[in-house]
Amino acid sequence: MSVPLYVPVLPTRPHAAATYRALAPDLQRQVAPLWTLPPRPGMLPKPLAERIAKEAGDISTAQRLGSGWLDAPFADEDEAAVLADVLTPGWWDHRNMRPVTGPGRPGAQQLFALAAARHREDGLGIRVRLPDDWNDRTASDVAALLDRMPTGHPADLFLDLATVLPGRPDAAKEAVRAPDTLIPLTSWHTVTVMAGGFPEPPDDFREGVPYEAPRTDWETWHEIRRSERTYLPRLRYGDYGIHPATYVTQTPPARGGGPPWGILRYTTARSYHLSKVPHGKQYDDANRQAARCFTGLVEFRGSKASAGERWLRDRSRGAVSTGAHTTWNKMGNIQHMTFVARSLEG
Repeated sequence: MSVPLYVPVLPTRPHAAATYRALAPDLQRQVAPLWTLPPRPGMLPKPLAERIAKEAGDISTAQRLGSGWLDAPFADEDEAAVLADVLTPGWWDHRNMRPVTGPGRPGAQQLFALAAARHREDGLGIRVRLPDDWNDRTASDVAALLDRMPTGHPADLFLDLATVLPGRPDAAKEAVRAPDTLIPLTSWHTVTVMAGGFPEPPDDFREGVPYEAPRTDWETWHEIRRSERTYLPRLRYGDYGIHPATYVTQTPPARGGGPPWGILRYTTARSYHLSKVPHGKQYDDANRQAARCFTGLVEFRGSKASAGERWLRDRSRGAVSTGAHTTWNKMGNIQHMTFVARSLEG
Protein backbone atom coordinates (compact mmCIF):
# COMPACT_ATOMS: atom_id res chain seq x y z
CA MET A 1 0.00 0.00 0.00
CA SER A 2 1.38 3.39 -0.99
CA VAL A 3 1.42 6.24 1.50
CA PRO A 4 -1.88 8.17 1.15
CA LEU A 5 -2.20 11.92 1.14
CA TYR A 6 -5.61 11.97 2.82
CA VAL A 7 -7.48 9.44 4.99
CA PRO A 8 -11.22 10.14 5.32
CA VAL A 9 -13.14 8.10 7.89
CA LEU A 10 -16.16 6.85 5.96
CA PRO A 11 -19.13 4.72 7.04
CA THR A 12 -19.82 1.54 5.11
CA ARG A 13 -22.98 3.05 3.64
CA PRO A 14 -24.01 3.28 -0.03
CA HIS A 15 -23.60 7.05 -0.27
CA ALA A 16 -19.99 6.84 0.96
CA ALA A 17 -19.10 4.06 -1.49
CA ALA A 18 -20.71 6.11 -4.29
CA THR A 19 -18.64 9.13 -3.22
CA TYR A 20 -15.38 7.24 -3.48
CA ARG A 21 -16.29 5.83 -6.90
CA ALA A 22 -17.12 9.34 -8.15
CA LEU A 23 -13.77 10.89 -7.20
CA ALA A 24 -11.44 11.79 -10.06
CA PRO A 25 -8.96 8.94 -10.75
CA ASP A 26 -5.95 10.95 -9.66
CA LEU A 27 -7.64 11.71 -6.33
CA GLN A 28 -8.56 8.09 -5.76
CA ARG A 29 -4.85 7.30 -5.84
CA GLN A 30 -4.23 9.83 -3.06
CA VAL A 31 -7.27 9.08 -0.90
CA ALA A 32 -7.25 5.95 1.28
CA PRO A 33 -10.49 5.65 3.29
CA LEU A 34 -10.76 4.17 6.74
CA TRP A 35 -14.07 2.36 6.21
CA THR A 36 -15.97 1.93 9.47
CA LEU A 37 -18.67 -0.65 10.09
CA PRO A 38 -21.50 0.76 12.24
CA PRO A 39 -22.77 -0.68 15.54
CA ARG A 40 -25.68 -3.07 15.23
CA PRO A 41 -26.59 -4.00 18.81
CA GLY A 42 -29.04 -6.83 19.26
CA MET A 43 -28.98 -8.04 15.64
CA LEU A 44 -29.16 -11.82 15.38
CA PRO A 45 -26.05 -13.59 14.05
CA LYS A 46 -27.44 -14.63 10.66
CA PRO A 47 -28.80 -11.22 9.54
CA LEU A 48 -25.71 -9.56 11.03
CA ALA A 49 -23.45 -11.85 9.00
CA GLU A 50 -25.42 -11.10 5.84
CA ARG A 51 -25.23 -7.36 6.48
CA ILE A 52 -21.47 -7.43 7.16
CA ALA A 53 -20.83 -9.54 4.05
CA LYS A 54 -22.82 -7.16 1.85
CA GLU A 55 -21.29 -3.95 3.20
CA ALA A 56 -17.72 -5.27 3.16
CA GLY A 57 -18.22 -6.64 -0.35
CA ASP A 58 -19.68 -3.35 -1.61
CA ILE A 59 -16.76 -1.40 -0.15
CA SER A 60 -14.26 -3.82 -1.62
CA THR A 61 -15.87 -3.36 -5.05
CA ALA A 62 -15.87 0.42 -4.68
CA GLN A 63 -12.17 0.40 -3.81
CA ARG A 64 -11.23 -1.29 -7.08
CA LEU A 65 -7.47 -0.66 -7.28
CA GLY A 66 -7.45 1.94 -4.49
CA SER A 67 -6.10 1.40 -1.00
CA GLY A 68 -7.90 1.55 2.32
CA TRP A 69 -8.64 0.00 5.69
CA LEU A 70 -11.69 -1.70 7.16
CA ASP A 71 -12.52 -1.29 10.84
CA ALA A 72 -15.23 -2.51 13.22
CA PRO A 73 -14.56 -0.38 16.31
CA PHE A 74 -17.99 -0.91 17.88
CA ALA A 75 -18.09 -4.71 17.76
CA ASP A 76 -18.57 -6.48 21.08
CA GLU A 77 -17.41 -10.06 21.69
CA ASP A 78 -20.47 -11.58 20.00
CA GLU A 79 -20.34 -9.29 16.96
CA ALA A 80 -16.59 -9.85 16.63
CA ALA A 81 -17.19 -13.60 16.46
CA VAL A 82 -19.58 -13.03 13.52
CA LEU A 83 -17.00 -10.75 11.90
CA ALA A 84 -14.39 -13.48 12.13
CA ASP A 85 -16.77 -15.98 10.49
CA VAL A 86 -17.56 -13.63 7.60
CA LEU A 87 -14.26 -11.83 7.03
CA THR A 88 -12.04 -14.87 7.36
CA PRO A 89 -8.29 -14.46 6.77
CA GLY A 90 -8.83 -15.71 3.22
CA TRP A 91 -11.44 -13.00 2.57
CA TRP A 92 -8.65 -10.40 2.60
CA ASP A 93 -6.73 -12.14 -0.18
CA HIS A 94 -6.51 -10.02 -3.33
CA ARG A 95 -8.29 -7.11 -1.60
CA ASN A 96 -6.40 -3.89 -1.21
CA MET A 97 -7.62 -3.27 2.33
CA ARG A 98 -6.01 -3.83 5.70
CA PRO A 99 -7.71 -4.80 8.97
CA VAL A 100 -7.82 -2.42 11.93
CA THR A 101 -7.97 -2.89 15.70
CA GLY A 102 -7.01 -0.82 18.69
CA PRO A 103 -6.27 -0.76 22.42
CA GLY A 104 -9.21 -1.42 24.71
CA ARG A 105 -11.14 -3.40 22.09
CA PRO A 106 -12.76 -6.76 22.91
CA GLY A 107 -10.30 -9.63 22.65
CA ALA A 108 -12.26 -11.28 19.84
CA GLN A 109 -12.04 -8.14 17.71
CA GLN A 110 -8.28 -7.85 18.26
CA LEU A 111 -7.79 -11.56 17.44
CA PHE A 112 -9.84 -11.23 14.25
CA ALA A 113 -7.76 -8.29 12.97
CA LEU A 114 -4.43 -9.81 14.01
CA ALA A 115 -5.27 -13.12 12.29
CA ALA A 116 -6.13 -11.32 9.04
CA ALA A 117 -2.90 -9.28 9.15
CA ARG A 118 -0.76 -12.38 9.83
CA HIS A 119 -2.45 -14.29 7.01
CA ARG A 120 -1.77 -11.49 4.54
CA GLU A 121 1.79 -11.15 5.83
CA ASP A 122 0.95 -7.50 5.63
CA GLY A 123 0.13 -4.54 7.84
CA LEU A 124 -2.29 -3.92 10.65
CA GLY A 125 -4.04 -0.64 11.36
CA ILE A 126 -4.03 0.44 15.00
CA ARG A 127 -6.62 3.08 15.83
CA VAL A 128 -6.03 5.00 19.04
CA ARG A 129 -8.97 7.10 20.18
CA LEU A 130 -8.05 10.41 21.76
CA PRO A 131 -11.35 12.12 22.61
CA ASP A 132 -9.85 13.82 25.68
CA ASP A 133 -6.43 14.06 27.33
CA TRP A 134 -3.69 11.65 26.33
CA ASN A 135 -3.18 8.75 28.75
CA ASP A 136 0.34 7.28 28.82
CA ARG A 137 -1.07 3.85 29.73
CA THR A 138 -2.44 3.63 26.20
CA ALA A 139 1.12 3.33 24.90
CA SER A 140 1.57 0.07 26.82
CA ASP A 141 -1.60 -1.34 25.26
CA VAL A 142 -0.41 -0.36 21.77
CA ALA A 143 3.00 -1.92 22.42
CA ALA A 144 1.27 -5.14 23.48
CA LEU A 145 -0.64 -5.25 20.19
CA LEU A 146 2.54 -4.68 18.21
CA ASP A 147 4.25 -7.51 20.11
CA ARG A 148 1.59 -9.89 18.78
CA MET A 149 2.54 -9.11 15.17
CA PRO A 150 5.34 -11.03 13.42
CA THR A 151 8.62 -9.20 13.25
CA GLY A 152 8.91 -6.93 10.25
CA HIS A 153 5.20 -6.65 9.49
CA PRO A 154 4.24 -2.99 8.88
CA ALA A 155 1.65 -1.21 10.98
CA ASP A 156 -0.38 1.94 10.41
CA LEU A 157 -1.16 4.30 13.29
CA PHE A 158 -4.40 6.28 13.42
CA LEU A 159 -4.69 8.97 16.09
CA ASP A 160 -8.44 9.56 16.26
CA LEU A 161 -9.23 12.89 17.93
CA ALA A 162 -12.96 12.34 17.32
CA THR A 163 -14.84 15.66 17.47
CA VAL A 164 -12.76 18.85 17.32
CA LEU A 165 -14.96 21.93 17.57
CA PRO A 166 -14.31 25.43 18.99
CA GLY A 167 -14.96 24.17 22.53
CA ARG A 168 -11.80 22.06 22.41
CA PRO A 169 -8.92 24.55 22.12
CA ASP A 170 -6.25 22.13 23.39
CA ALA A 171 -6.84 19.43 20.77
CA ALA A 172 -3.52 20.12 19.02
CA LYS A 173 -1.56 19.77 22.27
CA GLU A 174 -3.27 16.43 22.94
CA ALA A 175 -2.52 15.31 19.39
CA VAL A 176 1.18 16.09 19.80
CA ARG A 177 1.62 14.32 23.14
CA ALA A 178 0.30 11.03 21.75
CA PRO A 179 2.74 10.60 18.82
CA ASP A 180 5.61 11.72 21.06
CA THR A 181 5.04 8.43 22.89
CA LEU A 182 3.67 6.16 20.17
CA ILE A 183 5.90 6.87 17.16
CA PRO A 184 9.06 5.46 18.82
CA LEU A 185 7.32 2.09 19.40
CA THR A 186 7.87 0.80 15.85
CA SER A 187 8.65 1.80 12.26
CA TRP A 188 5.10 2.80 11.38
CA HIS A 189 4.19 2.55 7.72
CA THR A 190 1.87 5.57 8.02
CA VAL A 191 0.78 7.87 10.84
CA THR A 192 -2.55 9.67 10.41
CA VAL A 193 -4.19 12.29 12.64
CA MET A 194 -7.98 12.28 12.18
CA ALA A 195 -10.65 14.61 13.50
CA GLY A 196 -14.29 15.38 12.87
CA GLY A 197 -14.97 19.02 12.16
CA PHE A 198 -18.43 19.43 10.62
CA PRO A 199 -20.77 20.32 13.50
CA GLU A 200 -24.19 18.97 14.31
CA PRO A 201 -26.89 21.36 13.08
CA PRO A 202 -27.81 24.02 15.66
CA ASP A 203 -30.95 23.70 17.77
CA ASP A 204 -32.57 26.57 15.90
CA PHE A 205 -31.65 25.21 12.45
CA ARG A 206 -34.28 26.51 10.00
CA GLU A 207 -34.97 26.36 6.30
CA GLY A 208 -33.70 29.41 4.46
CA VAL A 209 -31.23 30.36 7.21
CA PRO A 210 -27.72 29.09 6.36
CA TYR A 211 -25.39 28.21 9.20
CA GLU A 212 -21.62 28.74 9.24
CA ALA A 213 -19.05 27.18 11.58
CA PRO A 214 -15.24 27.48 11.73
CA ARG A 215 -13.05 24.61 10.49
CA THR A 216 -11.53 23.99 13.91
CA ASP A 217 -10.20 20.56 12.94
CA TRP A 218 -8.32 22.07 9.97
CA GLU A 219 -6.87 24.77 12.24
CA THR A 220 -5.83 22.06 14.70
CA TRP A 221 -4.02 20.21 11.91
CA HIS A 222 -2.02 23.32 11.05
CA GLU A 223 -1.24 23.95 14.70
CA ILE A 224 0.17 20.41 14.91
CA ARG A 225 2.24 21.11 11.80
CA ARG A 226 3.76 24.12 13.53
CA SER A 227 4.88 22.12 16.57
CA GLU A 228 8.43 21.57 15.21
CA ARG A 229 8.45 17.84 15.96
CA THR A 230 10.92 15.80 13.91
CA TYR A 231 8.22 13.35 12.83
CA LEU A 232 5.97 15.98 11.22
CA PRO A 233 6.87 15.01 7.62
CA ARG A 234 5.46 11.55 8.35
CA LEU A 235 2.03 12.71 9.53
CA ARG A 236 -0.96 12.37 7.23
CA TYR A 237 -4.26 14.20 7.49
CA GLY A 238 -7.60 12.51 8.10
CA ASP A 239 -11.13 13.65 8.88
CA TYR A 240 -14.72 12.42 8.98
CA GLY A 241 -15.82 13.94 5.67
CA ILE A 242 -18.92 16.13 5.85
CA HIS A 243 -20.41 14.43 8.90
CA PRO A 244 -19.73 14.90 12.59
CA ALA A 245 -17.52 12.23 14.13
CA THR A 246 -20.60 10.79 15.85
CA TYR A 247 -22.14 9.81 12.49
CA VAL A 248 -20.15 6.57 12.19
CA THR A 249 -21.28 5.58 15.71
CA GLN A 250 -24.94 5.54 14.69
CA THR A 251 -26.86 2.47 13.60
CA PRO A 252 -28.17 3.15 10.06
CA PRO A 253 -31.93 3.84 10.02
CA ALA A 254 -34.32 1.36 8.47
CA ARG A 255 -35.20 1.91 4.82
CA GLY A 256 -37.41 4.97 4.60
CA GLY A 257 -36.42 6.08 8.11
CA GLY A 258 -34.77 9.28 9.20
CA PRO A 259 -36.10 12.85 9.35
CA PRO A 260 -38.18 14.41 6.54
CA TRP A 261 -35.38 16.89 5.90
CA GLY A 262 -31.66 16.78 5.23
CA ILE A 263 -28.60 19.01 5.10
CA LEU A 264 -26.62 20.46 2.24
CA ARG A 265 -23.00 21.04 3.30
CA TYR A 266 -20.16 22.99 1.75
CA THR A 267 -16.51 23.43 2.70
CA THR A 268 -14.46 26.57 2.23
CA ALA A 269 -10.95 27.43 3.32
CA ARG A 270 -11.96 28.53 6.81
CA SER A 271 -15.60 27.53 7.26
CA TYR A 272 -18.20 24.79 7.09
CA HIS A 273 -21.57 25.85 5.66
CA LEU A 274 -24.84 24.03 6.35
CA SER A 275 -28.29 24.58 4.91
CA LYS A 276 -31.47 22.73 5.85
CA VAL A 277 -33.40 21.17 2.98
CA PRO A 278 -36.85 19.55 3.15
CA HIS A 279 -37.43 16.24 1.39
CA GLY A 280 -39.86 16.12 -1.52
CA LYS A 281 -40.60 17.55 -4.97
CA GLN A 282 -43.08 19.99 -3.44
CA TYR A 283 -40.15 21.75 -1.78
CA ASP A 284 -38.23 22.37 -5.00
CA ASP A 285 -38.05 26.15 -4.53
CA ALA A 286 -36.69 25.81 -0.98
CA ASN A 287 -34.09 23.32 -2.17
CA ARG A 288 -33.01 25.54 -5.04
CA GLN A 289 -32.63 28.46 -2.65
CA ALA A 290 -30.46 26.34 -0.33
CA ALA A 291 -28.16 25.48 -3.24
CA ARG A 292 -28.03 29.17 -4.21
CA CYS A 293 -26.76 29.99 -0.71
CA PHE A 294 -23.63 28.02 -1.57
CA THR A 295 -23.19 28.92 -5.22
CA GLY A 296 -23.46 32.57 -4.20
CA LEU A 297 -20.59 32.36 -1.72
CA VAL A 298 -17.49 34.34 -2.65
CA GLU A 299 -15.51 31.15 -2.01
CA PHE A 300 -17.68 28.88 -4.16
CA ARG A 301 -15.16 27.14 -6.37
CA GLY A 302 -17.23 26.89 -9.53
CA SER A 303 -18.80 23.99 -11.39
CA LYS A 304 -15.48 22.68 -12.69
CA ALA A 305 -14.07 22.04 -9.20
CA SER A 306 -15.84 18.68 -8.75
CA ALA A 307 -19.07 16.81 -9.39
CA GLY A 308 -20.29 18.19 -6.05
CA GLU A 309 -20.03 21.82 -7.19
CA ARG A 310 -21.50 20.91 -10.56
CA TRP A 311 -24.53 19.38 -8.85
CA LEU A 312 -24.99 22.45 -6.63
CA ARG A 313 -24.93 24.71 -9.70
CA ASP A 314 -27.45 22.53 -11.52
CA ARG A 315 -29.66 22.28 -8.41
CA SER A 316 -29.63 26.06 -7.98
CA ARG A 317 -30.98 26.32 -11.55
CA GLY A 318 -33.50 23.53 -11.12
CA ALA A 319 -31.76 21.41 -13.74
CA VAL A 320 -31.61 18.31 -11.49
CA SER A 321 -34.10 16.80 -9.04
CA THR A 322 -34.30 17.87 -5.41
CA GLY A 323 -32.52 14.69 -4.34
CA ALA A 324 -32.65 12.94 -0.99
CA HIS A 325 -30.29 11.98 1.81
CA THR A 326 -28.10 9.73 -0.36
CA THR A 327 -27.61 12.43 -3.00
CA TRP A 328 -27.02 15.22 -0.48
CA ASN A 329 -24.45 13.14 1.42
CA LYS A 330 -22.71 11.97 -1.73
CA MET A 331 -22.42 15.40 -3.34
CA GLY A 332 -21.40 17.02 -0.08
CA ASN A 333 -18.63 14.51 0.44
CA ILE A 334 -17.40 14.77 -3.15
CA GLN A 335 -16.90 18.54 -2.88
CA HIS A 336 -15.34 18.24 0.58
CA MET A 337 -12.96 15.37 -0.14
CA THR A 338 -11.88 16.89 -3.46
CA PHE A 339 -11.20 20.26 -1.82
CA VAL A 340 -9.28 18.73 1.09
CA ALA A 341 -7.14 16.52 -1.16
CA ARG A 342 -6.36 19.43 -3.49
CA SER A 343 -5.48 21.62 -0.49
CA LEU A 344 -3.09 18.98 0.83
CA GLU A 345 -1.38 18.75 -2.55
CA GLY A 346 -0.19 22.30 -2.12
